[in-house]
Parts: sequence; C-alpha cells; structure tokens
Amino acid sequence: MAESAVSFLVEKLGTLAEKEVKLLKGVRGEIELIRVEFESMKAFLERAELSQEDDLELKVWVKQVREVAYDMEDILDEFMLNLARDHGRGFMRYFHKIKSSIHNLKARHHISSKIADIKSRVNKIAEVHQRYNFKSYCTEQSASASTRGTSWHDLREDAFLLEEGELVGIDEPREELVKWLVDREPGLEVLSIFGMGGLGKTTLAKRVYDNHQVKAYFQSHAWITVSQSYEIEDILRDMVEQLHEEIKQPVPQGMESMNRMRLMQIVKNFLQQKRYVIILDDVWNSKALEGIKNAMPNSSFCSRIIITTRMADVATVFNQSKVYKLKPLSAEESWSLFCKKAFRGNPCPPYLEHLSQQILKKCEGLPLAIVAIGGLLFAKDVQEWEMISRSLAAELESNDKMHNFRKILSLSYNDLHYNLKSCFLYLGVFPEDHVIECMRLIRLWIAEGFVEKREGMSQEEVAERYLKELINRSLVQIAETISRGRLRRCRVHDLMRETILSKLRDENFVSFASEQKKELDERVRRLSVQNTCNNALNQLNLPRLRSLLIFGLRKLSTSDEQFFPSGSKLLRVLDLRGSSLHKFPQQILVMFHLKYLSLRGTHVCIIPRSIGKLQNLETLDLKQTLVSKLPVEITKLKKLQYLLVYRYTKMTNLGFVKGFSAPRGIGVLASLQKLTCVKAGGGRSKNTMQELGELSQLTRLGVMDLKGDDSKELCHSLVKMTILRTLSVTAKSESEVIDLDFLSSPPSLLRTLNIQGCLKKLPHWLPLLNNLAKMSLSWTRLESSPLIALQNLPNLVVLHLSSAFNGETLVFGDRGFPKLKTLYLSDLENLRLLLMNDHAMLCLQSLFIGGCRHLDWKSLMVVIRGLVNLKHLQFSDMPEEFALAFYPDNSSRMTEGILQECFEELMERNPEVYFIWRKENHWERHDLSLDSYNIIQGRVMSRVEVHPQVS
Repeated sequence: MAESAVSFLVEKLGTLAEKEVKLLKGVRGEIELIRVEFESMKAFLERAELSQEDDLELKVWVKQVREVAYDMEDILDEFMLNLARDHGRGFMRYFHKIKSSIHNLKARHHISSKIADIKSRVNKIAEVHQRYNFKSYCTEQSASASTRGTSWHDLREDAFLLEEGELVGIDEPREELVKWLVDREPGLEVLSIFGMGGLGKTTLAKRVYDNHQVKAYFQSHAWITVSQSYEIEDILRDMVEQLHEEIKQPVPQGMESMNRMRLMQIVKNFLQQKRYVIILDDVWNSKALEGIKNAMPNSSFCSRIIITTRMADVATVFNQSKVYKLKPLSAEESWSLFCKKAFRGNPCPPYLEHLSQQILKKCEGLPLAIVAIGGLLFAKDVQEWEMISRSLAAELESNDKMHNFRKILSLSYNDLHYNLKSCFLYLGVFPEDHVIECMRLIRLWIAEGFVEKREGMSQEEVAERYLKELINRSLVQIAETISRGRLRRCRVHDLMRETILSKLRDENFVSFASEQKKELDERVRRLSVQNTCNNALNQLNLPRLRSLLIFGLRKLSTSDEQFFPSGSKLLRVLDLRGSSLHKFPQQILVMFHLKYLSLRGTHVCIIPRSIGKLQNLETLDLKQTLVSKLPVEITKLKKLQYLLVYRYTKMTNLGFVKGFSAPRGIGVLASLQKLTCVKAGGGRSKNTMQELGELSQLTRLGVMDLKGDDSKELCHSLVKMTILRTLSVTAKSESEVIDLDFLSSPPSLLRTLNIQGCLKKLPHWLPLLNNLAKMSLSWTRLESSPLIALQNLPNLVVLHLSSAFNGETLVFGDRGFPKLKTLYLSDLENLRLLLMNDHAMLCLQSLFIGGCRHLDWKSLMVVIRGLVNLKHLQFSDMPEEFALAFYPDNSSRMTEGILQECFEELMERNPEVYFIWRKENHWERHDLSLDSYNIIQGRVMSRVEVHPQVS
C-alpha cells in the first residue's frame, strides 16, 4: 500500500508545515521539497501498484517508495514526541524554558540530519523513476489493460467449459430463471444475478442462456461481457456483430468508425420488432447499464435483459428490475462438488474426512474456491493436505493452480480507491471467523488515518460510507443489522480473508504474533496479537510500531507492563480489549501520538490523572471496565471524540447499566461526539447537566441517575444538541419522577430514544420526532396509553414498552405504526386487553410479549390475525394455560367461531412461535411441537391435582 502510505505522509507534511513553522525552523524548505517529490510520485503510484504483480523491478521500486515514506513519518513523529516532552509543565518555569530551548536546538539538529538522509534517498528513487520512465511505463500498462484483460475474459470462459456433470446446485436456480424468462409478461424486463466473485453467476447465466426453451422462445440472442475496462462503443459493436451473425447477415459497412449514437440506433432498429434476450455479464457500474439499455427497445414482445454483477447498487439500478441473489452451496452440495474435484467422484477416504471438512469450512460454499482447491488437492498425500490446510494464504499467492481463483477475488480489490484498499486490508487484523463490530472498525479506521475529511460530513459518516461501499462490492458481508437497517456487525468470507493475508505479507501493512510466531522484524508498523501470552510481547523490540491490537491474550506474567513490546512510543492505536489488565499501564502515558485507546472488558478501575498527557487521544473506550469516575485532567484532551464509560451489571428495576461521574469542566471537550454514560447525580449534578449544553457536536448521549430537579437543566442542554441521534435517559430510582417536557425543541435528527424512569406524562415533543426509528420506555408507569402519541411516527421500526403503562387496555389505532417491524411488550402487570383497528402495524414481523400475566389470549389472537407479515412470535414468563391456547393439539380451545378462524389463519402463515420460562438457573424454551405441548400440559395438570377445585 505505497500509495496509501505516501498520501498519508503528504497530508501530514502539509499540515505540519502550516502549524509548526517555528518548530521546523531550518528544515522547512527540505520538508517542502520532499513533500513535492512525494506528491509527484503519488500521481502514478496507483497504476504502478496494479502493474507490479507482473514486474519485479517495478515491485522493488514501489517497496522503496513505501519504506522511505514510512521512515519520513517516523522522523516527524519522533520529533513531535520530543517536543511534547520538553513542553511539559515544571515548577521551575525559567529553568524549564532554558532547558527546553537547548533540547529544541538538539532536536532540530537531529531532525535536520535525518531529513537530509531522507532527501538523498528520495532523490535516488526519483532518478530511478526517470531512468526507467516508470510513468510512461505505467501508462502503457494501463493502455494495454485490454491485453491483460483478455485473461479476465479467459477466466470467465472457463465457466463455459465446465461439463454438466461437474455442476452442483445449479438445477433449481436455472429452472427458476428459465421460467421467469419465458413467462410471457409483456414489455422489457431486467433480471440481475447478484453475488460475490466466485459464486458462479456467469456459470448460472450461461446455463440459462443455452437452455433449449430460451433459445426457442427468443428470436435474437447476445452474450456481452462488460467487465471493468469497458467502452460503450465496443460493447455495441459486439452486440451488432452477434445479432447479425446469428441470422447470417453481414454487419453494416463502416461500423468501426461509427459513433455511439449511430451504433445505438442500429441496435434499436434491429431489435424493434423482435423478442430478444441479452446477457450483460460482469457489470461493474451503472453507467455501463444506462448506456446499453438506451439501445434496447421497450416493445410488447416480452424481451429480457439478464445482468450478472457483484455490485449491489448495479443490481438494483433499475427500479423495475428483479434481483436474484445467488446463495452459496449448501454443506451437502459443497461436499459433492469437492469430492468430484478432489477424488474425481470417488468417496472421500476416511483418513482425509476431517481435513476435507476443515478446508471446506474455509470455502463457505463458494463454488469457484471448491473447484480450485479440490483440483489442487487431487492425487496429493496426506502430508500435503495438512500443509495446504495450514497455509492456504501462501497457496493462494504462489500456487499456479490457484492463480485464476486469486485473480477473480482480486478484481474487486483492484477496483478500489486507495483509501478503501487500506480499509479493506485492515480487516485482516481480526482473527479468522471473527465477527467485527462496525463501530469499532470505523473508529479504528479513523484513528489509522484511512478516512478522508469531507465538507459537511463527519469522519464517522464518511467511514460508514466506506463500509457500505465494501459491502456493495461484495467484499464484506453483513452479519447483523439494527433498526432501519443500520449496520451493527460484519464479517469477511474466510477465503477473502486469506486473499487479504496474502496481500499483507509483502506490504508491511500488518504483522501477526502468536504462540507459533514470536519473532518479528523491528520495522513492523501494525501488530495483531492472537492467542498468545503477554510474556511474549515484552520480549519484542518494535520502535516503529503504530498499532497494537490484542485478541485472546493469555496472561502469564503478574506485571501489567508485560503487555507492551519495548520501545513502542509512537503508537497511534492501542486496543487491549478483553485482556487481563488490572491497572492502567504507565507505559501508555508516554504515547503522545495515541489516538485510539481501548481497555474495554479489562479489570482496570482507576484512570490516572496523568491521562491528560495524551493530547491527541480521540477515542477512549472504557466500556465493561470497573471505572466509575474520571479525573479532572480528562478535560485536557481537547481532541477527544468518543468517551465510552459504562458497564453492564446484574439486572435491577431500572436496567443493568452503570455509568460514571463526570469531572468538573467536561463541557470544554467540544469535539465530543459520543458520551456514555454520564451520571447526573451528586452535589454538582445541575452543573454537569448545564455543561452538557456546551457539547454541541454530540450525536450520542447517555445520562444516568437523573433526578427530577435536574430534568429542566438537561432539557435546556438538549436544545443545543442539534445533531443528536441517540439519547438515553435513566432516572435515579423507580420512585424518582423525571419531567422531560421542558424541552422546547427536540433534536430533529434523533433516531433512538430510551427513557427509563417514572413519567407523569409523555413529553409533548415525541410526536414531532419524524426520524425516530427505535423507542424504548421502561418503568415510566404511565396512566394513559403511550400509543396515541407514538402511532403516527413515520419511521418508527422498533418499540419496546417495559413496565411503561399501568392501564388495562392498549389500542393500536387505524393505520398506526406504518413501519413498525418489532414490538416488545414486557411486564405490563395490569394489561388485560390488546385491541387493533384495521390497517395498523402492517409491517410488523416480530412480536415479543413477556410478564404480561393477565393478558387475555383471546384478544391477542384477534390482533395477531391482522398482522399479515408476522414471522416471529415469542412469549416469556406467561401462564402455561395462556401458552396452551396456541397449540393445535389443545382440545379446550373453541373448535369453531372467530377464534378458531384466527388460530387457523395464524397457523397457515406458519410463523416461528416460542414460549420461554425461567427455571432455576436456566431458560427453558418450547416450540409448537407435540412434545412441548405434552410438557406444558403436564405442568398444568399437576397443579390441578395438587390444588383440586372445591365443589
């Protein structure tokens, strides 16, 4: 990633020259010359990096550029670190000033000498660049992409050469698509086959295209491979040639010199009175589609276009288009295909079954991977199988039989902007099969300097776009979403991760330490420590280390200092999440450049006052630690953006979250974007609530231990938080009445609102929250129904009511809750009836009811009948008699009438239905099976026998 390293350095040099003119006296000119030289290199590094795979000389040059950029960054960071040390406060100010001046002279002399050496190296690299004329070379390479591109077309043609007997799992999707093609629906329709590289999109499309029904039904056929380096004119010429060749007619004269409009007209005229099918294979952007579709006449002849793409936005570019998302092979299909390739259709020998399953697990149902690896393993002995299983990344990089597969996966990577390439490669720091929290990843990207600054957007918003783009390109998979489809967790396909690891090896981008690998080059810049002990870390000397992330660390030493490699004073990212730390490590306090510090899930309970030395800190993650208060010196961290200090404890009536006591002056942290969870209680609670009003950049705020007297001050502060997206407010106790009605103008962008504590009434401003997607009311104890105020919120997706209402009846009004998908009703002790008018909750998919022990099942059954999209129904801690009403085997339920109709309609929709009860130290779950019915019925009968009715 030379381009990324150089871009980061150029930005840093520019910023430094602007802000540190005095400190850089004597070397500013040299720094500017170096910046200009790097700027010129940056202009063509991207093309050089694409070409280096096939040119060793160019690869060496790119590596030299990357290393000198890293070295220059080291010099600047060491210089700034020394200056930061010398500008610390001493009690002898005059003496300190003299001492500081002497040190500054030494520092300038030291940096001057080092910069002279860098300048010499940069000049030599520039000379090599001029001598070999790499710039024109790269241009030529880029121009000859069509020549190299033929190899990509060759790869796609491999899909056409597969024997029918070698294909697995293709029959069902082929029949489904053929049926759609010949369904006689009038007009032009578009179908997109979408999925990541290697899933078999081209293979499926080819089998559909060659189907005898398709050939007979359509009068004209054309198969067009679009690819990344397309030209609309070339595509149209190809189409004209295929269409004319099919009917044995010559192409129009002068076609080679025709412009786009003329070619489009020829295609349109040819197809105007025909029923046609056009396959557009391997489409990478929507512009290509728009240019081609304009040449396609939309007549009434039932014509069809099929697109294959790995880009989600391309698949949905036409509103009327259908999308067929190609799924990975099932476990059975994967095994069948693997045996066909690895054993030529014979059964797998028993002694290779375990290894085969291990390797197949990495393939995750990806047909191209199974074919490539199966072919690689054919006729090899067990030792070679074990070696390939252990070192699949190396095989991807070096084995000729894996070459085509590697190229296919690399296509999406090579098409990325350099910022996105860095973000994508960074996913390699996480262990295999690790599900990644999206917000953690985003904060790490920002701290690493991968996320550019854009006007009108926060870096977090830019980073979210980066992640969505990687998902759009099928490079990253969504693992979990929250309300309104927001990303919560993501993952990388195992073989995509192996591809990342093969790219990391030569880039010095990330290195790894484990029990098997404890020796590392001292030039390591990012280190991922996985499943090792902290004794091994202390033995490493890594002076250039910028990032240290720890996963699954086993502590053997009693010293918390053992968690760090020695000499690592230039760290920007330190993630010790889940390690066995008990004390805040003092070594951290000399890390002047630190931007990201996570001690999440450790046993640390005290943050030292010297935390104020970390002047560049942007993220401080203390979630799930024992920290309950922060020193006043935290207010020196003016760049702090994320301050997360809370932990989950045993459930109490007002939740299970514990926050922290804020120090005086927290309002000066004007850069804060997320602050959770600050306690409002204490002698200076009103001051704390007032100071929050200074934090106008907050997008997320959590307030704990709120008293009634503090409510007004909090509301006055919330008015100033115009970009707030998430707000959580928890009262001091169950009996504490809080009043949020003082808020005159609520934050209009609010998406999530959690209120825990007694309310006399709902705030008047709730119906104004048009962007609200998730709402939770707990222990509010309202006397009137909250549904009236909430039912017209246009974007509410999740609603949770827990001990929120003291009444007996909840009515869901006509057309209420138009987008609600998930509803939780828990511990509504007095609730007896649920009523629903027509057309309410039409989008509801999941309903959870718990602890509502007086709820009438009959009224609920009628409500459920109207929930036409319900897929999941779950009850917890409800009476067993209530549960029995939902079982088909229940003989006591009415067998006719409206209730029976409701029940039958519910069963026809076949939603998932579960009943959960807490039994001693575990949860017990039952479904609608006969076994579950017998268990629950048995409990009811045993109670009747123990307490017989008295006549």
